[in-house]
Amino acid sequence: MTDLLVINLNIVGGLLILLALIHIIFPTFFNWKEELSRLSLINRQMMIIHTFFIALMVLLMGVLCVGFTEDLINTKLGKTISIGLAIFWSIRLIVQFFGYSSKLWKGKMFETSAHIGFTGLWLYLSGVFWWNGVISF
Repeated sequence: MTDLLVINLNIVGGLLILLALIHIIFPTFFNWKEELSRLSLINRQMMIIHTFFIALMVLLMGVLCVGFTEDLINTKLGKTISIGLAIFWSIRLIVQFFGYSSKLWKGKMFETSAHIGFTGLWLYLSGVFWWNGVISF
């Protein structure tokens, strides 16, 4: 069972690192030059800076999972961190349904696929962290 948990935490780590790196394309993909130009300077800079720090934290979560897998599994601190990450990603899963309007994705193939894909990702991340933090405690 521990081997399977190691594999899943490493997969989670890789996915989180990839997710962090995907943030690099946000300004181009979401046309921020035009879209954010309508915002006040403080709101524009908050969007950019907060996105950077979100990406940084997601990257660090991924590095933690890949670089300190055994510590996450075998120490009380690791279990506690996993419970915190489980709560974080579970809340993100809930926000997927209640924070975004379905008008953004319903009836649009790419957006619906992204919505389903990210729902699956948040579910997987939450599940692996709950598994490590609570189930294998």
